[in-house]
Amino acid sequence: MKVQVTQELRDFGGGNSLLVTKASHVRGPFFKYLRTLPQPQPQVQVLQGFKWQEQRLYSTSGPQNGCNEENEPKETISVTFVLKDGEEQQIEVPVGMSMLEAAHQNDIELEGACEGSLACSTCHVIVMDMDYYNKIEEPVDEENDMLDLAFGLTETSRLGCQVIAKPELDGIRLAIPAATRNFAVDGFTPKPH
Repeated sequence: MKVQVTQELRDFGGGNSLLVTKASHVRGPFFKYLRTLPQPQPQVQVLQGFKWQEQRLYSTSGPQNGCNEENEPKETISVTFVLKDGEEQQIEVPVGMSMLEAAHQNDIELEGACEGSLACSTCHVIVMDMDYYNKIEEPVDEENDMLDLAFGLTETSRLGCQVIAKPELDGIRLAIPAATRNFAVDGFTPKPH
């Protein structure tokens, strides 16, 4: 038996109807438009990602295929940072993550005073191989403006917040310049969130 839904609720639910099972009435903020329902109702439907069945509310916002995305291995690339003192540190970076985020997660001293908002040049890195530099997307005007302020600018300079890990960058080497120009507070290193 299909439950009739008021036009207000139909508009609230994006035009989708709502069916409820094994309940003579429904409680909660999403169901204030419903009246007492006749018994029994053998069907179940979903309203805005919630399912009402046997007087229990279930969320259906997770993955629909039954797997947990957090447990799935993410594709990573190998990135080598050449630190200010010449020491090299190799890390694995998930595809889609910026080099600034990767450096912060691995305790590599790459400042990033503006936290990746293209308002400083403190995450300046130097791509050590022109082939890898050419595989990175062209810098936008805002990045070029900030790079003009960077200490030790080279032809292969980029902002770490704008270099995003992708499979074709596997094996990239990035040098961190010996100094930065931080106009906020000299020597200030923000703590990643």
